[in-house]
Amino acid sequence: MNDLLWIIPAAPLAGFTALALAGRRLPHAAAATVGVGSVGVSAILSFLIGGLFLLYPPQDHAVIQSLWTWMNVAGFAPAVAFRLDLLSLLMILVITGVGFLIHLYSAEYMRGDEAFSRFFAYMNLFVSMMLILVLADNLALLYLGWEGVGLCSYLLIGFWSDDPANGAAARKAFIVTRVGDTAMAIGLFLLFTQLGTLDIQTMMQRATQQWPAGSGLAVAAAALLLIGALGKSAQLPLQTWLPDAMAGPTPVSALIHAATMVTAGVYLIARTNVLFTLAPVVQSLVAIIGSATLLLAGCSALVQTDIKRVLAYSTISQIGYMFLALGIGAWQAAMFHFMTHAFFKALLFLGAGAVIISLHHEQNMLKMGGLRRQLPVTFWTFLIGACSLSALPFVTAGYYSKDMILHEAWTSGPAGLLPWMAGVAGAFLTGLYCFRMVFIVWFGEAKTGATRAPGWAIHIPLVLLAILSIAGGFIKIPAMLGQVGSDGSVGPVGSEWIFQITALGFPLLGIGLAYTLYMRPRRLAQTRLQRPILDGIRRWWFVGWGFDWLYDRLFVMPFLRIARANRDDAADLIYQGIARLNLALHRALRATQSGQVRWYAAGIALGAAIILGIVVVT
Repeated sequence: MNDLLWIIPAAPLAGFTALALAGRRLPHAAAATVGVGSVGVSAILSFLIGGLFLLYPPQDHAVIQSLWTWMNVAGFAPAVAFRLDLLSLLMILVITGVGFLIHLYSAEYMRGDEAFSRFFAYMNLFVSMMLILVLADNLALLYLGWEGVGLCSYLLIGFWSDDPANGAAARKAFIVTRVGDTAMAIGLFLLFTQLGTLDIQTMMQRATQQWPAGSGLAVAAAALLLIGALGKSAQLPLQTWLPDAMAGPTPVSALIHAATMVTAGVYLIARTNVLFTLAPVVQSLVAIIGSATLLLAGCSALVQTDIKRVLAYSTISQIGYMFLALGIGAWQAAMFHFMTHAFFKALLFLGAGAVIISLHHEQNMLKMGGLRRQLPVTFWTFLIGACSLSALPFVTAGYYSKDMILHEAWTSGPAGLLPWMAGVAGAFLTGLYCFRMVFIVWFGEAKTGATRAPGWAIHIPLVLLAILSIAGGFIKIPAMLGQVGSDGSVGPVGSEWIFQITALGFPLLGIGLAYTLYMRPRRLAQTRLQRPILDGIRRWWFVGWGFDWLYDRLFVMPFLRIARANRDDAADLIYQGIARLNLALHRALRATQSGQVRWYAAGIALGAAIILGIVVVT
């Protein structure tokens, strides 16, 4: 069965090829069958191979399938090889499982779109590139998948290209993530020149042997990889592209946020954790960036009016939790939250999409309200997703994964105190902005009536993701509930109760404040939060703390001024000089063609005299 590992990324790639070649000639039903079915094949194989992997663990707990040598140049010979271990297994299960549900949902959501086949072609390519990224056994192949998901994000964010704003959002995502990608490429050059390989396991072994902890080379390599991770995972200061990425269709937003692109940076740091352990300064920086990002993004989510932008800032904040965990060395906690986040964030985006298409593509929450009676299935599943995102204690997956991160920070000593405080404050903000969204969209008086009821292709993914958003947390439960370790012992429960009482109160406090502001009475939020100072803060948070304004003035405007000043490119002066010299020579030669015989005779005589003179001299 392990010999079929290559089919997992190959199946959606084959779906992309078929859809790209067929183009618009393929009927919608056939395009949906190919698009959804190819990812379904990957999902089935992932679960079968994963089940065998867990039942019969291979030697060294890893399976490596090498297909061929990609290139062989001066000792650089990366292979097209896939590695299946516990980390990559978790990733492919989430990518293919959640990805399949999103594709199934898309079959109804995108129905009637004139570019239906092209949409599924891009989505298939997106999934394939992400699978290559997480299965790659070397950083060269990983980088191929890394750039592949960047290309697909550009194609899908700007999918509805008739609107110039969508094209601008796609270009912004592509350019901002290129900053991180460039740093990552430099990091790969550094690793290969210093360690002689890009094979991940060999590279980490050599790094441990050759680089002492805190060495300059280890710090430089880890810092460059971190910048790459910041771009893909939309963390400070490269987070500005993600809210604008909501220009793409809602299934695209779900795929980017839940199962693919924004988790690539988390995976990269977890996969190369040895390098970050050798660079403790950079690892601490990961925790600091994650802590700051989760708070800033949470504040911005509080004031958004577009339902998809609330979820976008929420994603930035939740990825911040994962970075916080990575920064304190809680690798398992980070990946646990990655899994639960994929469930409830996909659920929330798909639920938001069901609302949007039911309201003629209306995304402004202030024009919604009272929809729980009109869309009951969507309401209850969305509510489950909101509870999981808010870490409602004991009954949601999000509670257990977030609790694990906060517990790791709590028990990591003085270095974990500030990350723990940031995580607790972020939990309060999450409960507040999440249930602000719930109360505005689903309760109160109806402002816009739903005119289109979602079908089974939308309801089935919502229900399944709702189940996972609850049951997914029981894979790993806190010690206070009697977690049994590998040796059969029960974890300590003493200080855990104190920690739990402190930590679980903040999400409930946020939910309670949201209820007070937006439900009892609903006008309270409008009267208490419209003061001049608060309004100024609201507008500042609304524009993402002004990062776009700052970057426009630091980078975009100076570049445009230089481009205008250098409209006639300096490099063109060389070629313009050559052209002018040729024109001058042409005019000089043209002057010799006067049509007068005596000038021709004189020229012949002068030439003969010069030739004779040369002969005599030599």
